[in-house]
Amino acid sequence: MPFMIRNPEKTAGKSWPAIVIGLFVAFGGVLFGYDTGTISGILAMPYWQEEFSTGFKDTTGHLNITASQSATIVSILSAGTFFGALTAAPVADLIGRRWGLIVSTFFVFNLGVILQTAATDIPIFTAGRFFAGFGVGLISAIIPLYQSETAPKWIRGVIVGAYQLAITIGLLIASIVNNSTHNRQDTGSYRIPIGIQFAWAIILVAGMLVLPETPRYLIKKNDLAGATKALAWIRRLPESDPAVIEELAEIQANHEYELNLGQASYIDCFKGNLLKRLITGCCLQGLQQLTGINFIFYYGTQFFKNSGFNNSFTISLITNCVNTASTFPGLYAIEKWGRRPVLFWGAIGMCVSQFMVAILGTTTTSQDSLGNIVVHNLAAQKAAIAFICIYIFCFAASWGPIAWVVTGEIFPLKVRAKSLSMTTATNWLLNWAIAYSTPYLVNYGPGNANLQSKIFFIWGGCCFVCIAFVYFMIYETKGLTLEQVDELYGEVSDARHSVTWVPTVTFREINQGKGPRRLRLRLSRLVYRETQCAGKLCPSHVTSEQGGRHLVVDKKPLSSNIFYFVLDLEHYISFSSASILSIHVGLYISCK
Repeated sequence: MPFMIRNPEKTAGKSWPAIVIGLFVAFGGVLFGYDTGTISGILAMPYWQEEFSTGFKDTTGHLNITASQSATIVSILSAGTFFGALTAAPVADLIGRRWGLIVSTFFVFNLGVILQTAATDIPIFTAGRFFAGFGVGLISAIIPLYQSETAPKWIRGVIVGAYQLAITIGLLIASIVNNSTHNRQDTGSYRIPIGIQFAWAIILVAGMLVLPETPRYLIKKNDLAGATKALAWIRRLPESDPAVIEELAEIQANHEYELNLGQASYIDCFKGNLLKRLITGCCLQGLQQLTGINFIFYYGTQFFKNSGFNNSFTISLITNCVNTASTFPGLYAIEKWGRRPVLFWGAIGMCVSQFMVAILGTTTTSQDSLGNIVVHNLAAQKAAIAFICIYIFCFAASWGPIAWVVTGEIFPLKVRAKSLSMTTATNWLLNWAIAYSTPYLVNYGPGNANLQSKIFFIWGGCCFVCIAFVYFMIYETKGLTLEQVDELYGEVSDARHSVTWVPTVTFREINQGKGPRRLRLRLSRLVYRETQCAGKLCPSHVTSEQGGRHLVVDKKPLSSNIFYFVLDLEHYISFSSASILSIHVGLYISCK
């Protein structure tokens, strides 16, 4: 895919360092995916079931854990990730994106792995799952933040989407390792899969020690020199290069404007169009979970086993292979066709597939008096597995990567960490709810709903909601800088109209005379820094247009120096040197 490594024309510097950085940081998704994937196989391992059983026997008379214990063990990871994701914002803003990842991985995540590896009973194992989850929650919120703030706009979607690819790779590796150790009759059956996670943590920490902090974070901390050095390193340009200066100027101008509006708190995330963005991000992450993907990867092995498949570990391995391979076309589609169409058609494909699995499973199986599944049509069961694979393809090529891409790019800098932590926490909250409730919804026995394959009707219904959500709520952000995405939300109130939106020219383009003769400046985002202002406007130069909605201003300075100004519908104001001006009214400026 040449688009992944080739700069667009007239793009200064090198893009491969940013791409390599983004793809390496995405490796943190392996921790997420692997930790998620191991538990599905571990719960189905005969030795682990006997070792951790408290005396309960399943319908076959084999020692096992109860539905309640299974729900707690699986869901406690998601509970940890929920709190970890919420903690990510203050951590990332306090010590930085880079050090946040290092601390989360080396100390928090590894503590959880140590406890799980050493455990011989459920309480210690559960505690380890919580701390590992807390670390994963921190990592899962900070990684898209780091990627979004370092990636070039033309490939940002691919880089952030690579995080989901890393998750699928982690799931696949976990499935392979589980398949290799599940027949062992010693503690190695579960300790080997768990202990391997140390390797992933060491790789991520070692890499982050040599990578730079994000330039946007350094600007946020008023470290212009550090931001210049970091951006020059990432773009492989001298610190004095005009492209580096221009990009930093736009980032700094946007940040200064946000500071003019006051320091950001969590309350600010719920104000104005930031609330709309937060709702979009939270719903997107929540619906990603409600499509049912983690039902397959948390309980898939056990579910296939209960559904009459003798080779459940093999089927789980196949579904993980499909998941990983299908992410690649998704990464291509993100930048080729955009966010909206890929999410929309992906939701349609998932919806159809889930309903087909539900129908086939419900109409071709039954249960005996002990709750064991009786398969009446083996061909139909194979078809159901095929539709599960089609569903996984649709998810991995759309909602899997793009949910992380969209939430990583729709928030302005001053609330980005806070908002992203809340959207990620929503993902983990639904993840926990699904992980905890699934055994009660699917399993046979007193107190359980015994839905079996009927649970796919629930996932199919949620996928139908996804279709409407994308149509009305998802903005098209392909090819825009993070600052232009902020401008998009300020100008366009209906997501359906975002596809045709074109960003306005920047302040630097106006200052350098590169813009067209008639320039439209958006009303609530741009910040202009005046240089050597000398000039004044007469009221006669101001005329209203479109019923006072816009103004037309004839630019006739009284000297040769450039000047900038802010107007509202009733007043005209001129400013002195070095003032920072916020455009609060849409202006049409004719450069004459």
